[in-house]
Amino acid sequence: MPALQLGEQGWVRPWSGPNGGQCVETKRLADGRVALRQSTDPAGPALICASEEIAAFVRGVKAGLADHLATG
Repeated sequence: MPALQLGEQGWVRPWSGPNGGQCVETKRLADGRVALRQSTDPAGPALICASEEIAAFVRGVKAGLADHLATG
């Protein structure tokens, strides 16, 4: 969905880089789902995830299942 359809209020940057550059922004929607968008393209697409999906993703990251994404 286009991120603009979700409004400009309520977006946060929980994963901001060290230089404050490109970031993933998140927004909790009224129905409990979570929207994700690229901070450098706020008019671009937003990925909408169920709260359970976000919770599973966070658990996986904490368990080290995404470590391969951060290594070169």
